[in-house]
Amino acid sequence: MGVTVGGGRKSGRGRRGVPRYGAMADINMTPFIDVMLVLLIIFMVAAPLLTSGVSVDLPQTSASALNVDRKPIAVSLNEQGQLYLMDQPISDSDLVPKLQAVSQNDVDQRIYVRASKVVPYGRVAQIMAAVTSAGFKKVALVTEPINQ
Repeated sequence: MGVTVGGGRKSGRGRRGVPRYGAMADINMTPFIDVMLVLLIIFMVAAPLLTSGVSVDLPQTSASALNVDRKPIAVSLNEQGQLYLMDQPISDSDLVPKLQAVSQNDVDQRIYVRASKVVPYGRVAQIMAAVTSAGFKKVALVTEPINQ
C-alpha cells in the first residue's frame, strides 16, 4: 500500500557516493574558536601593560586589590614632587578645579593617588587632604604588592 520515495535510502548521499548537497559555505567553527581563544589570551596578558600615567616607583604593601567598576582618576606625584592629573602636569592650586571638571562634579568617582616612595609623607598627605576637602569620598593610595 505504501510507496517509498528515494529508494528507501536515509543517507545524505545520492547515487554512487556523490553528495546530494552542494559545497558548504559556512565558517568552520573549530579554527574560529581557536583563534578567538588565542586573541583572548593575548589581550589578557597585554592589558596590564597598558596602564596609563606617570612612571612612579610605588611603595610595596600586602594590601589586596580593589574591585573597580569604572575607570578611576589618577593623581600622581613623581620623585621630584611634581603633581600630575592623569598624564598632564598641574599645579597644586589647579588640582581641585581640574578634578571637578574631569569627574563632572561626581563626588562618588574613585580617585587614585599614586606617589613615589621617595616623596615625603607630608606632601602625599597634603594632596590627599586637598582631594578629600573637595568632597570626593572614594580616595585610595596605590601601592605595589610585595614580591614573595
